[in-house]
Amino acid sequence: MFMSILPQVWEVLWKSMVVYFLLIVLTRLIGKKLLSQMTFFDFVVGITLGTIAGAFITIAIPGFWVLLSPVILTIAVILTGLATLNSIRLRKLIEGEPVVIIQNGKILEHNMRKLRYHLDDLEMQLRERDIFDFNQVEFAVLEPHGQLSVQKKSQYRPLTPSDVKAGTKYEGLATEIIKDGRVFEQNLAQNHLDFNWLYRELRRNNIADVREVLYANLNTGGTLYIDRYDDRMDYVQKVED
Repeated sequence: MFMSILPQVWEVLWKSMVVYFLLIVLTRLIGKKLLSQMTFFDFVVGITLGTIAGAFITIAIPGFWVLLSPVILTIAVILTGLATLNSIRLRKLIEGEPVVIIQNGKILEHNMRKLRYHLDDLEMQLRERDIFDFNQVEFAVLEPHGQLSVQKKSQYRPLTPSDVKAGTKYEGLATEIIKDGRVFEQNLAQNHLDFNWLYRELRRNNIADVREVLYANLNTGGTLYIDRYDDRMDYVQKVED
């Protein structure tokens, strides 16, 4: 029986792998852009490539054997991920590598041309990092996934405590105390608090019932943040204002 189904399995296998490697090659040729930064044309081309690949598999593989193809593709993705973990060369080949776009304040046009990455892309991604002046940039690196990493010149970086040799206190994660009107008792206990403390804090904020609270958390400084379900506000800001 196994020998009788072997030809069909082999057909599904090689056709699925052809599509898989073709998509890898075409994706690498198209270039590195985040989904959120794709133009309408990029989006249409990507959808078209995926549709053609899917149609090829559906038409080329008869009957229910086509259901084996997504299983093979999933396994191929997992194996590729495992292979790239152990091989830098393979990781660079499939995923790409970071490329310097700005070095010492100088835009490297030749690197941008290799990536088909134009000034509009660069300006857009800098603005997303609140940088509107190229003079502020020391280094900019386009990561394999299309994200731009930026190092500002030292005079434009925010002042940190280490710059003035000031000591800092530990800041851990805030602890959820109430969510959707439900108290997390274990979180109270791990902060050495009880319901008496919680009810006092709620009364201090003119809250009579825990069910009135949408969300409350306790930061490491001991400050309790509380948000009600029905916030009474004189005016709600609109984006278009």
